[in-house]
Amino acid sequence: MSHSHSHLPDHSAPALNSLYCGEDAREVAQQDADTWISSHPQLPPSSTVLSPPSDDNTIAKLIDSESHFMPLSDYLHRCRHRSIDITARQDSINWIHKVHVHYEFRPLTALLSVNYFDRFLSSCSLPENGWPIQLLSVACLSLAAKMEEPDVPLLLDLQILEPKFIFEPKNIQKMELRVMANLNWRLRSITPFDYLDYFISKLPSCSSTKPENFNLVLKKSSDLILNTTRVIDFLGFAPSTVAAAAVISAAGKNFDTILLKAGGGQFFHERVNKEMVRSCHQLIEEYMIDTCPSDRLKDLSDEPLVDPASPAGVLDAAAACESCSTRSENPILASSQAPETEPIIKRLRSTAPDVQEP
Repeated sequence: MSHSHSHLPDHSAPALNSLYCGEDAREVAQQDADTWISSHPQLPPSSTVLSPPSDDNTIAKLIDSESHFMPLSDYLHRCRHRSIDITARQDSINWIHKVHVHYEFRPLTALLSVNYFDRFLSSCSLPENGWPIQLLSVACLSLAAKMEEPDVPLLLDLQILEPKFIFEPKNIQKMELRVMANLNWRLRSITPFDYLDYFISKLPSCSSTKPENFNLVLKKSSDLILNTTRVIDFLGFAPSTVAAAAVISAAGKNFDTILLKAGGGQFFHERVNKEMVRSCHQLIEEYMIDTCPSDRLKDLSDEPLVDPASPAGVLDAAAACESCSTRSENPILASSQAPETEPIIKRLRSTAPDVQEP
């Protein structure tokens, strides 16, 4: 059966057309094409982000390069003005986080998935008819898992938790290649996780003699960073800025306390813009901390830190806490300055030959 693709933009039609195929939908069950999984050294599983010790020179080099691993500079503006479908973006990120929790992937896997997703969308348009965005989500998560996980699920097994479409493995692989080419094969992204060791080690309460404090702030910072991916406002901050702000919040401190107690010159690298960190920290406090006060750690300088009652952290709390779930959506709608009514959901292309409804 032939299909017309005249609805696709001219600049994206050739590449997207390559994702179509005419095989019977039953062939989606064939998994022989799903063996294209890059080899990965067998690393021990980890629920936290571990960063190597970083000196000032290393941090300076990371800051010099981090802009190459961020979405294009106008991406946030386009999200706010709805030229990017932020509802589809939110749905995609929520799905990525759910799969991340289901398979107990490392935090970096989820963060890289969203990083690839945003970088791709910032430079390449996709039709807003549902399945292309979902295909992109699956491809980005698959790529990130291949980069970070010792055990990567088959592409069919990755498509869980009620996706609207099920894609053939070979079409996911085609989208993976397109994503990698679009990103200039720069998959080893610089993320906020690369800076956590540096900033946490600058806190007097997280010195080498207090490893338990260091680990708890590391876990809490990781959870906060993952949750920033849900809010478009954080797209305006560099990875180093997000990392510094997350550490301040995770340690239960306010911005001025860091300047006074920890010593601003010691905590902040000279290349980090303090005012940008202040703004980012305020967003974290408003969107993530204020709505769930139990997720804030006590100021580490006041008393020994006690393991919080819910060690799963902000992500699980956000999933279980209605106030967090509601709050996380508000900044997206508010910052977009769009009408309160959402656009009409478009009809699913159930006849698309490269997908099938589950």
